[in-house]
Amino acid sequence: MSIGKEITRREFLSAGGIYAAGMALAPYVRSQSGPRSKELILYVGTYTSSSKSKGIYVYGFDLETGMLTRRQTVKDVVDPSFLAIDRNWKYLYAVNELVEYEGRSSGAVSAFAIERKTGELTFLNSRPSLGAAPCHITTSKNGKFVLVANYVGGNVSVFPVAPNGSLGPAVDMVQHTGSGPNKDRQMAPHAHSINLDRRNRYAFAADLGIDKVMIYTFDDKKGKLKPNAGQPFFQTNAGAGPRHFAFHPNGKFAFVINELDSTVTSLDYDSKIGKLNEIQTVSTLAPDFKGVSACADIHVSPSGRFLYGSNRGEDSIAVFRIDENSGKIEHIENTPTGGKRPRNFVIDPTGNFLLAANQDTGNVVVFRIDSRSGKLTKSGNSIEIPAPVCLKLVPAND
Repeated sequence: MSIGKEITRREFLSAGGIYAAGMALAPYVRSQSGPRSKELILYVGTYTSSSKSKGIYVYGFDLETGMLTRRQTVKDVVDPSFLAIDRNWKYLYAVNELVEYEGRSSGAVSAFAIERKTGELTFLNSRPSLGAAPCHITTSKNGKFVLVANYVGGNVSVFPVAPNGSLGPAVDMVQHTGSGPNKDRQMAPHAHSINLDRRNRYAFAADLGIDKVMIYTFDDKKGKLKPNAGQPFFQTNAGAGPRHFAFHPNGKFAFVINELDSTVTSLDYDSKIGKLNEIQTVSTLAPDFKGVSACADIHVSPSGRFLYGSNRGEDSIAVFRIDENSGKIEHIENTPTGGKRPRNFVIDPTGNFLLAANQDTGNVVVFRIDSRSGKLTKSGNSIEIPAPVCLKLVPAND
């Protein structure tokens, strides 16, 4: 699928009702040494407007075999394209990637409570996201706020979390401005992700439309965002189109994957002042690849030794080795994802498996990760799900 078709899809997302009662998921139990159970729960966010998807899909994932077993289908959720779960795994939040909601140019963000014993999910409420086509969501470490990136709106918004997990009216919204050289994709700002550092002090919004990672100080008591005085933004290469952002486990490095020019940039991070400095920028594509491709997602392995990024067009996961002293990355290989247009992917907490969501072919493919080399091999396990977009793994209750 060409790069241009993604903006067309967003422009024609349909509006409509969001939820019905009777939805269920499974909870998460945290352990300092890793999951207590040999099974994880996989949550799959999808597009419902442009496919036969029913909403959010829930599977059991066996940590020994890599097998996936169908558990639930959470129906009547419109375009839950990205999901987030709070740190205590009591609540699940989803963006509804709409361009119109309640008669205004906006998408929505919705909250669910997870019943710890049964795993049932109870819909709490939804709020306008204050921008069209919300495409990324994250929660603050203290569980008091949810932050959303609105793609078409070109802004980021902040919502307070009530004691019962429901969302209050937005307490802040920051509008991005500017454009980039790509006339098809960068005529306006397009906030594509929002991430917090591990101390909850700074927020980083990768904006594809203006070639910047906007940097904000974050007040985790009031939910307010302010431009970081020390460095209000990190400027990527012109036409790069920064999309997703990830920190290294050591907190000293960060990585941004650039959708439009198929590159990944490694960054040195000064957590005291929230400053990013470029270390290097490298291609995510195989040297012999010819054609059109666009990056999507990026993750660091739990060990901190490897970096992974998804390519749509080449339809691969790019694998890099991380030098934990310098932050430089070295390309290892590009592994086909077993489908077309891989979007989000996830690495399990043990670092043994990577699951890739192929949107166009409607399948999620499970790969084993070699702990020494970081290379991927197919496990032989996969599932079919219409238009999978976002994957989240959490350990199951014992």
